[in-house]
Amino acid sequence: MDAAAVRERAADLPAEPGVYQFLDGERVLYVGKAVDIRDRVRSYTDPRSERIRRMVAEADAVDVAVTDTETQALLLEANLIKRHRPRYNVRLKDDKSYPLVQLTDHEFPRIETTRDPEEGATVFGPFTDKGRLETVVKAARETYGLRGCSDHKFAARDRPCLDYDIGLCSGPCVPETDVDREAYLADVEAVERFFEGETGVLADPLRREMEAAAADQSFERAANLRDRLESVEAVHGEGGGAVAADGRHADPDRERSVDVLGVDVAGETATVARLHSEDGKLVDRDRHTLDAPAGESPGRVIAAFIAQFYAERAFPDAVLCSDHPDDADVERWLDREGVALRVPGAGREATLVELALKNARQRERRDDAGAALADAFGLDGAARRIEGFDVSHAQGADAVGSNVVFVDGDPEKSGYRRKKLPDENDDHANMRALVRWRAERAVAGDGGDPAGTTGGQSDAAGGDSTGATDDAGAPAGDVTADERPDPDLLLVDGGDGQLGAARDALAAVGWDVPAVALAKDEELVVTPTGVFDWPDDAPHLHLLQRVRDEAHRFAVQYHRTLRDDVSTVLDDVPGVGPETRRRLLRRFGSVENVRNASRAELTSVGGVGERTAETLDERL
Repeated sequence: MDAAAVRERAADLPAEPGVYQFLDGERVLYVGKAVDIRDRVRSYTDPRSERIRRMVAEADAVDVAVTDTETQALLLEANLIKRHRPRYNVRLKDDKSYPLVQLTDHEFPRIETTRDPEEGATVFGPFTDKGRLETVVKAARETYGLRGCSDHKFAARDRPCLDYDIGLCSGPCVPETDVDREAYLADVEAVERFFEGETGVLADPLRREMEAAAADQSFERAANLRDRLESVEAVHGEGGGAVAADGRHADPDRERSVDVLGVDVAGETATVARLHSEDGKLVDRDRHTLDAPAGESPGRVIAAFIAQFYAERAFPDAVLCSDHPDDADVERWLDREGVALRVPGAGREATLVELALKNARQRERRDDAGAALADAFGLDGAARRIEGFDVSHAQGADAVGSNVVFVDGDPEKSGYRRKKLPDENDDHANMRALVRWRAERAVAGDGGDPAGTTGGQSDAAGGDSTGATDDAGAPAGDVTADERPDPDLLLVDGGDGQLGAARDALAAVGWDVPAVALAKDEELVVTPTGVFDWPDDAPHLHLLQRVRDEAHRFAVQYHRTLRDDVSTVLDDVPGVGPETRRRLLRRFGSVENVRNASRAELTSVGGVGERTAETLDERL
């Protein structure tokens, strides 16, 4: 776009708060926020830097989204940056985003908090405090009886569920509750009005109920309602802590929780180190890598980090920074949330900031490990992105494979994947199948940007939420595109045999990615051209070991999950699937009790009709 095109597009835009996106076709190049979208976009007729000038020239369209407040614009900008990863924005490399509230486009709409709203849904937010938001959604459901169940559960009900019994839902899923659709939609509209800013729609009924509970001397109930009322009022900015005019807490000495941020920028990568203290004691420290356009200032990096980092984390009482955040909206947001913001120049706080800066500069060691791997293996650039693979089975039974991702030495759990493999007592064949599966998906996806997860699974062994998926249920020959970027290096757990199997799979599909193996017994690094026996304290060996160990852990965790899913004779009964089996065992406690149940008792279980009950009676 040239200056005339930008000026013409800006003239059609609203003079309201919101977010704008510069686009190249469907690809998002840059996301920004503004108090006045029209004025901000018009300012791009004279870009303030060469980088922004290149971005504008590359763009062919501008898209906008209007928000109610400047804070919502700030949070929506952070969400869109995480989702689209535009090349001209500073981007934090984690998988957090801010929660939204959606009212779905169904005959009886569902209300829920989400980070990935459905098509056609009415969406409100983003919001910063997920716990407070869930309290508000629960209060809305109790007051107006909106459903929160999935479509599958809604369609499968034959009687009202527990939510109906405890007053969270009016029970539109079954005829016996006789819910009038027009009345239900009127309640949906009332909830919409609340999230659009009409606080009294929800606050007034809660206040009346609280006062009635207090009058009846039900003080515990009244206190619970008081807490909900505070959350309801705070969601639109009516709550908050006592904050002085300069944005600091009224009493800095009472700051129990403090985050200290130090930033180091080198080329197109920035590192922010965070130290966290409680009651004056340092209790945690971590480092975070950001993609930053060349020449980006530390102040802009700090501002982007703050907006994106606190997506699903409680705010501290204070944030100490090595550089002042170069974004007035971020400052106003922290002020509104009651968070003190300081750039100390001397004293103990300045010492903490200097320590955070030293931690930020430690990233060079990990960069050195990636560079050392590149030198050893003859790679074109540093091995920043490494994918690890391992398989696990019990003498061929319950065979599974894992695919983990490390970026700049840290796990990127949104990129984790797992695969149910054909049961075969052959590690080489299993590794060949696993790597081929990854290669086929990569080729089908044609590279692309680092996408979000394709589905979430709980990683029970590590307690982390990952983007792991299991494609075992896909039809034979059906290849799902994988838009994760190609790794700089592929690492398999094993020796020469596993590496040969992996390279066979890569060659068969035509995926050109360098691959090596790491054998456990002697910690030898096996490559197509030779074997490396590096010193035990070599940083690049430690990096490979961490990737290998994580792939092994993730594979074993999934194998145990499958192994522990014990089968019963119920699996052989026609008409009884996994869900019905779980319901029967939950209702009767054992197969023996199912065998002794009457047909009337069997048909009382959801999903069991007369025919299935008859079959159970005959088979058991």
